[in-house]
Amino acid sequence: MVIMAPHRSLRLLLASVVTVAPLAIGGPAQADEADGTSVLTVAVSQSVDSLSPFLAQRLVSTSIHRLTYEYLTNYDAKDARTVPGLATAWKSSPDKLTWTYTIRSDSMWSDGKQATAEDAAWTFNTMMTDENAATANGSFTANFEKVTAPDPRTLVIRLKKPQATMTALDVPIVPKHVWEKVGDFSKFNNDKQFPIVGNGPFVITDYKVDQYVKLKPNKDFWRGAPKFDELVLRYYKDGDAAVAALRKGEVSFVPNLTPAQAASLKSAENIKVNDAPGRRFFALATNPGARAKDGRKFGNGHPALLDPAVRKALFHAVDRRTIVDKVFQGHAVEGEGYIPPRFDTYFWKPATAQKIAYDPSKAEQILERAGYRKNSSGKRVGKDGKPLDFRILCHATDPHDKAVGKYLQEWWGELGIGLKVDCLDNVSDPWLKGDYDLAFDGWSVNPDPDFVLSIHTCAALPATPKDTGATDNFICDKRYDELYAKQAVEYDTAQRAALVRQLQSRLYDTGYMNVMAYPNAVEAYRTDHIASITTMPSDGGNIYGQDGYWSWWSARPAADGGADDDSGSPAGMWIGVGAAAAVLLAVGVWTAARRRSTADDRE
Repeated sequence: MVIMAPHRSLRLLLASVVTVAPLAIGGPAQADEADGTSVLTVAVSQSVDSLSPFLAQRLVSTSIHRLTYEYLTNYDAKDARTVPGLATAWKSSPDKLTWTYTIRSDSMWSDGKQATAEDAAWTFNTMMTDENAATANGSFTANFEKVTAPDPRTLVIRLKKPQATMTALDVPIVPKHVWEKVGDFSKFNNDKQFPIVGNGPFVITDYKVDQYVKLKPNKDFWRGAPKFDELVLRYYKDGDAAVAALRKGEVSFVPNLTPAQAASLKSAENIKVNDAPGRRFFALATNPGARAKDGRKFGNGHPALLDPAVRKALFHAVDRRTIVDKVFQGHAVEGEGYIPPRFDTYFWKPATAQKIAYDPSKAEQILERAGYRKNSSGKRVGKDGKPLDFRILCHATDPHDKAVGKYLQEWWGELGIGLKVDCLDNVSDPWLKGDYDLAFDGWSVNPDPDFVLSIHTCAALPATPKDTGATDNFICDKRYDELYAKQAVEYDTAQRAALVRQLQSRLYDTGYMNVMAYPNAVEAYRTDHIASITTMPSDGGNIYGQDGYWSWWSARPAADGGADDDSGSPAGMWIGVGAAAAVLLAVGVWTAARRRSTADDRE
């Protein structure tokens, strides 16, 4: 959560750092110059929720799984088109109900066993038959009718109805021979026995809660092994401390910089600030009345927010321009639709007549007409005569939440509405319980937007109030669901994009999600530590938080001089920071089908 919703939304705002440093006693993230060992350390401010890919929903955890396990397909580093992953090719039947994938023969599990189609079939079938195994990625398999592996190199998926995401199945494939021994998927966190068997570019070798996760290169990775000898994700809470370490040369890379941090680093020696268009949005989420699929309601959300007039008035009392200029200091774009402008195929903006612009006077008129008037003390009161006092969940580690919270208190205060900004280290618990009125929300959007759209469907609600579900903030709207169902089965790119824009229009009109800004990816690295690293996309792209494993897999220690080799480099751009040169890699020619034009990563 971190400028986002519970579970998966917990992926976004990590303060992460990369380190290449001499060995220090007791430090897992150091490098031993004497024996030539190089260690890349990513310091994260977000706790790992689970090392099980069936359960993990936070960005830090799913990022680890992208490094550890292959997906059927991947995103090209240059332009995010679909490229082979565990599958080398794929095709659909004429009726679009049967998909056949060719599984590569050169993917090995880190314990020496061959990765086969049976591993993929077992992964999907487990998600289809065990609701706990479907916790993280169940939306991808809900429409699967049958999955088989007729031979080691062939995977066949039969669908109940056409599904537009069949080349965008962001599901980590796990080794059947390891995971079939698991009993209760809801309790198995995959954090007791190391090394953890995987077939991605890295292998997890150690983990300590809220301390670190260690990974080493998978020497048998089919694209070629990473160039650093070890990757360490170390838990940090203070972003300023990470920046200080960057200045001292103790770390090499820091993402998610605040505007003040970025400004202070621009003139620093051997440090380069990268400011790229982001793939996430920064929003206000409104509690629409938490409920479960069984119809039971729960939580203590303010009932006045169930009134569309109140939500629209609050919408009119948010000045996006000020948020971009004053809070993000220009390192963002004003928010409009749900999908960031980086994904131009699906980007939507309201027409002039539909736009809910900043207009405090109009907000006041809407509230007055709806019967919410000010009392003698100047407080806006509800229809029950009680003052409108709202609470907003704020991430304690996110300065943007706090800064915007102060503006909202001012803007809404002028309407006579009170606002308490609850800045917590753990926003998940009250969010999942429905114990909030509003919350700072945000998601990293994948090239294919299906997942971030699915979290607002009725199907994403928890089964009962005691369950978690896959919902963002308990939205359940019939019209939205109808549009979502249509886009999910539409294979024509233009027609699907039109439906996705209609979905965003509906989400905008209901007022449950108020997208305020699209923050840039602002990051900095030491040019004397990292010789080269892949950006995504190649034209002015970001390094941290990519769709895939390109940055950490491709990173080369400065000691190596950034020399290229033939290990299977991605089609993207290397930032050669040692010589400040950018080298455009050749784009590989793939024979696979190409459909995906727009996660988290879903990350």
